Amino acid sequence: MTDHGRVTPDPVTLHAADGVRIDAGHLGGDGDLCFVLAHGFTCSWRQPALRRIGAVLHRYGGVVALDLRGHGRSGGHSTVGDREVLDVQAAVAAARSRGYRRVAVAGFSLGGAVAIRHAALHGDVDAVVSVSAPARWYYRDTVPMRRVHWVIEQPLGRLAVRLARGTRIAAKGWDPVPEAPHEVAARIAPAPLLIVHGDADAFFPTEHGWQLYDAARDPKELWIEPGFGHAEVAATPDLIHRIGAWAASAATVMRPDATL
Repeated sequence: MTDHGRVTPDPVTLHAADGVRIDAGHLGGDGDLCFVLAHGFTCSWRQPALRRIGAVLHRYGGVVALDLRGHGRSGGHSTVGDREVLDVQAAVAAARSRGYRRVAVAGFSLGGAVAIRHAALHGDVDAVVSVSAPARWYYRDTVPMRRVHWVIEQPLGRLAVRLARGTRIAAKGWDPVPEAPHEVAARIAPAPLLIVHGDADAFFPTEHGWQLYDAARDPKELWIEPGFGHAEVAATPDLIHRIGAWAASAATVMRPDATL
């Protein structure tokens, strides 16, 4: 564990494989572990909640925090969990290029779904943490998620969120529909997977955490957190410290060409 105090991330410009420009920030670590930090829907790595999370994780390693496409200062339009895997892959490659031998991807809500899908489809990670993530698409059984779907699917909703939050959402829907997180979770192994879900989550009930856990293969863990709400805003420093310690212990070099 390291403690770098209050450090301002170095700005980094990345490019996803499809050419979308991705805004990121890097907190340098003095060990071999780096966290790639992916935010939730309509959020940004520059917001206070994400900056606080990054500062805690920085005690355990380096941090590359990114704005997913269509969010913050990144280019493109949000595809709400589909092509965002390319954004995370660009951040993972940036961490590798900076000499980190172990990379743990930690995502919240939308970012948690993307973290699972990225690890399953692209690999090249040594641990995955998914916090408050949906297990499946088109979930509308809570009031907040019905509002989210209105924002995504209706022109007025997309305009409203662009004006209010600066989030640009692709007008065209998925074609084809990408595999849902629970459908690909089994492919993450042998990289260790941690699923974190709160029993007070107003967006996704704990059944989503259980569905992801049941679909995954070992090594895997599920933490159902009493009183924990949803994603970044609800995450306490204690929870992030436990996530950081888990990743520092669980992450081993998974690449077949790596030497210990």
